Amino acid sequence: MSDAGASPGRHDLVAAAGAARLDLFVASSLDISRTAAATLIANGRVLVEGRPERASYRPAAGERVVVEIPAPTARPVVAEDIPLVVAYEDDDVLVVDKPAGMVVHPAPGNWSGTLVNALKGRDTTLSGLGGEEREGIVHRLDKETSGLLLVAKTDRAHRVLGAAMARREIVRRYAALSWGHLDADRLTVDRPIARDPRDRKRMAIVNTGRAARTDFVRLARFDAVDLLRAHLHTGRTHQIRVHLASVGHPVVGDDTYGGGGGRRLITMPPKRHFLHAAWLRFRHPVTGVPVALRSLLPPELRTALASAAGPDLSFTGSDPLEHLGFFTDDDP
Repeated sequence: MSDAGASPGRHDLVAAAGAARLDLFVASSLDISRTAAATLIANGRVLVEGRPERASYRPAAGERVVVEIPAPTARPVVAEDIPLVVAYEDDDVLVVDKPAGMVVHPAPGNWSGTLVNALKGRDTTLSGLGGEEREGIVHRLDKETSGLLLVAKTDRAHRVLGAAMARREIVRRYAALSWGHLDADRLTVDRPIARDPRDRKRMAIVNTGRAARTDFVRLARFDAVDLLRAHLHTGRTHQIRVHLASVGHPVVGDDTYGGGGGRRLITMPPKRHFLHAAWLRFRHPVTGVPVALRSLLPPELRTALASAAGPDLSFTGSDPLEHLGFFTDDDP
């Protein structure tokens, strides 16, 4: 069994007063889906005070609930001949300019066509710290988010980069187009994120979730949308998308969080949102030398931006992000 938020092994839980039925209690406690929790219960992997119970059972206050989550079944990751755009590479580090539509690593429903499959296909040596399905992956981008993604080729590089990521020393800035207009040119959203308790496929602002902070700077205001530079201080799943939706300005084209309508207004293609990891800065994990990389807007986002800007603003012959001041270093 595999489910986000659930690590293999034994989990000891204690029910509080008024606890929900057993399947919901396990699901919310371990951040897994209700279906996954029900499967664990049906397979005898959930015991209440040492005894099996039905999914509908309601634990009493103080009752101990032990959950055994099995290790995922190993599945070999197949090397695939998939072209990649490499923005930087040496013996320790690789930075890929990921296209929209590519999943970063294999998982149920996406066992092929991922970035890891492509990296194996080019016979790239990768750090093994993340396990076979996540070899070398230091951080992730959503499937429909394009741009710069950092990969570790050695275990040493992975450890150093992972620690730098935890200390917020790796700078990741994204170009986002959001519906409507922010109240000010700068906005910080510092709100915790977790799985949406009503829809496990989504993330949401949840008081008991993990801390998440995003700084937004408005670079341009058009008729219906704002062009923003988003600076991640943490790396929660869907963080930028959730934070913008939480303030009423979802990412343009984001079907999951309310920004999917109005695509034709700015010529956005289907199954694509306007979010691009355009700027990445980090210190090399071995030499310590600063590395700064930029990624141009993909053609479909450049077209959408030009459509949003209208005829009074032309990007002909220039990089739109450069033109609009995206790469200035004035974030807090």
